[in-house]
Amino acid sequence: MFGLPDSELGIAFYILEWVIRIGALVAIPFRRSPAATRSWLLLIFFLPVPGLLLFLTIGSPHFPEWRRERFRELDGWFHILGSRLAAYAPPPQPDRDAIVALTASLGKMPATTGNAVDLIADYDAAIDRLVADIDGARSHVRILVYILANDSVGQRVADALGRAVTRGVAVEVMFDPVGSRPWRRGTLAMLEAANVAHREALPFRWLRGRTRRDMRNHRKLFVIDGEIGYVGSQNIVAKDFKPGIVNRELVARVTGPVVAQMEALIRADWYLETHKLSASPVAVPQPAGQAVAQLLPSGAEYPLEGFKTLLVWQLHQARSHAIIVTPYFIPDDDLVDAMRTAALRGVRIDIVVSAAVDQWLVRLAQNSYYAELLAADIHIHAYRRYLLHAKTVSIDGRLALIGSSNVDLRSFQLNEEASLLLFDTESVAHVEAVQREWLAHSDEIERAAWKARPFPRKIAENIARMVGSLL
Repeated sequence: MFGLPDSELGIAFYILEWVIRIGALVAIPFRRSPAATRSWLLLIFFLPVPGLLLFLTIGSPHFPEWRRERFRELDGWFHILGSRLAAYAPPPQPDRDAIVALTASLGKMPATTGNAVDLIADYDAAIDRLVADIDGARSHVRILVYILANDSVGQRVADALGRAVTRGVAVEVMFDPVGSRPWRRGTLAMLEAANVAHREALPFRWLRGRTRRDMRNHRKLFVIDGEIGYVGSQNIVAKDFKPGIVNRELVARVTGPVVAQMEALIRADWYLETHKLSASPVAVPQPAGQAVAQLLPSGAEYPLEGFKTLLVWQLHQARSHAIIVTPYFIPDDDLVDAMRTAALRGVRIDIVVSAAVDQWLVRLAQNSYYAELLAADIHIHAYRRYLLHAKTVSIDGRLALIGSSNVDLRSFQLNEEASLLLFDTESVAHVEAVQREWLAHSDEIERAAWKARPFPRKIAENIARMVGSLL
């Protein structure tokens, strides 16, 4: 590789490769994690030209300037909403106040009291409830979702949206074209047939600032009349849309002031794609219960990795136990250190993943972390039979999160996500009860058995881990 070529063309290519290698040493470490820096430098050192082309394609997890400017234009709008929600601020509480303040700084949304939270762990029941709520809509319906299929489930929702349009209800639907790629044309035709206003989230633009195709809007937020909100992990698609895989989810159906935050986030995403913001202000619903809740949006527009920042900090603050449920688990060094440190302090950490596999490369990268976590006395459980697609966290019985964010580098750095934080004892206990039911239907991975896995499998895991770090 490093011998001097004979031809002029060979010498020129040789010089080009070394220019790329030296340039990479300067450019790549800038604002990247150590793991990503190591992986990119290793790739470019051995394969300079292909590595450079790949880096130019996916090496910069940032939106174009025009989109960042639109997001900045929303600062005042979010500030006004926060002022209107101040009347519903929860009373001061030492264990909660610092989390509320950090979350507000990360995601521009304050905590509110007066909410009611209904957890729905049955996939079909969640769709039934959503359709019923759409059929009861009086003024507007807004849907933001990663996958919207034109299968039987998507058609049921589209039919309900069409009936709402016929009644004079304003309907806006946004879906991710990459997440919905297998159904995209059919989905567009389905929405047009129902006369539903729709947009694609983060479409791939050639002429006006290119967005990485793998930077996606992964949020799942549904709001009806500004009074009912859904947040969680469930898409609008059949639960068995992948052959041999059946999804299990967790959705929170919410009423109360926090719904205004969900609606505001959907409207903001609509504005980022259309540059049109509804003239009507976001209405703040009346109190409906006693739950204390706060929405945490995260994504590349925000200055920090919101979900990861909060999770790492709270693991460092944990005193007794933490349960993390995620289908895709590829942590970074900060999160691994936080979990290991918590375990050393006597905090029990349970991670629930799925035995079912729908993405082999991701599973291999995920598996590469198990040995060091098991050695640190962190408990890893594989949920039997189904793909447990839910994304939830509970810590010490004082904090729970439900949302769309996986515990992986993609959700931390690339995807637009939304998580609902719950602070009141009753709501957190409900989330933890669902998590413990999942634990009861899981098999714990034993350290000795894991160490005995075949050596070729370990090599494959390490390669997948390096590829994952290229984000």
